[in-house]
Amino acid sequence: MKILMLNYEFPPLGGGASNATKYILKEFSLKPDIKVDLVTSSAAKEMQEERFSENITIYKLPVNKKNIHYWRSNEIFLYTFSAIKLVKKLFKKNKYDLCHAFFGIPCGFIAYLFRKNIPYIVSLRGSDVPGFNKRFSFQYVFLKPIIRIVWRNARCVIANSKGLKNLALETNPEQDIKIIYNGIDINEFKPAGKNDDTIKILCVSRLIKRKGIEYLIKSVPLILNKTKCFKITIVGEGNMEHELKNLANKLDVSKYIEFRGYVKHNKLPSIYSDSNIFVLPSLNEGMSNTVLEAMASGLPIITTDTGGTRELIKDNGIIVPMGDSEAIADAIIRLINDSKLREGMGEKSREIAENMSWKNVAEEYLKIYEKVI
Repeated sequence: MKILMLNYEFPPLGGGASNATKYILKEFSLKPDIKVDLVTSSAAKEMQEERFSENITIYKLPVNKKNIHYWRSNEIFLYTFSAIKLVKKLFKKNKYDLCHAFFGIPCGFIAYLFRKNIPYIVSLRGSDVPGFNKRFSFQYVFLKPIIRIVWRNARCVIANSKGLKNLALETNPEQDIKIIYNGIDINEFKPAGKNDDTIKILCVSRLIKRKGIEYLIKSVPLILNKTKCFKITIVGEGNMEHELKNLANKLDVSKYIEFRGYVKHNKLPSIYSDSNIFVLPSLNEGMSNTVLEAMASGLPIITTDTGGTRELIKDNGIIVPMGDSEAIADAIIRLINDSKLREGMGEKSREIAENMSWKNVAEEYLKIYEKVI
């Protein structure tokens, strides 16, 4: 089986879809009868061809990248045109059975252009679905007709959560959409002994408007009215970093918040396992990899009632309204004060995560590949 895979994001570029692609390829690398060519992008100045494994090759296109977590329109256009050229060349050398596109736009559109050559499937990830990201409201108006065409011509359309599927159906109610949740490496992320003297609250996220980190920071003065035995660590970078640090200074809570910036993926497991509570106050979310990582690490979750994230909370956390700092503070105080509740939710998080391995995710995709081929 020979697969052409398209995703303009791949570590260190991008977020959840980027990591999902890496982990799925890791599982596919263990199957010698599957060969994959991934066409992605990089911050390098020229194209790079890398061997991920004996059966997987990655082509990284230069897109003049300025920020590894934030995409500009010209970068996406450059990837699209460069990927079309490269795919044409790859077709001359290889016979593919299927194209797997992550994101309906731009990758699904690229796959659509070659639909007469090979069948394609599309994995919806979030911002490629109209209505998901307010920053793209204007672009969605023009892209909706193209998105509908891309979905209708795909052999299979897959969302990573029920919430994202329901949002996609608002654009095309007749579309048949399957669900494959994100996975988690339960051997890489696992619980460890906790020190409860100072409760360590963790948030791992891109520092962008959609993630709602400002509401976590605004909750700190409210928490301080009840306790001072806590520390918040924020891991990640983004275009709001300076603004968020200024907010912490303005509220005079900087000594309770540590901004760790970008942390390499292999360093994250120890940060999770050293924490007591995980908070993700997103204003919109597909299926958060960081929430899954926190769950596998045995942490209780505080998150918002949005997207696929709510689908992960089953007696293992507290769901709060979006943009509500008071609710975030109340949830944190509740977990700080109740160690039994905190530990019980953490144990439940791990239990749920153990049933969501990337091996299972890869197997679900393989079943779809085989059916389409």
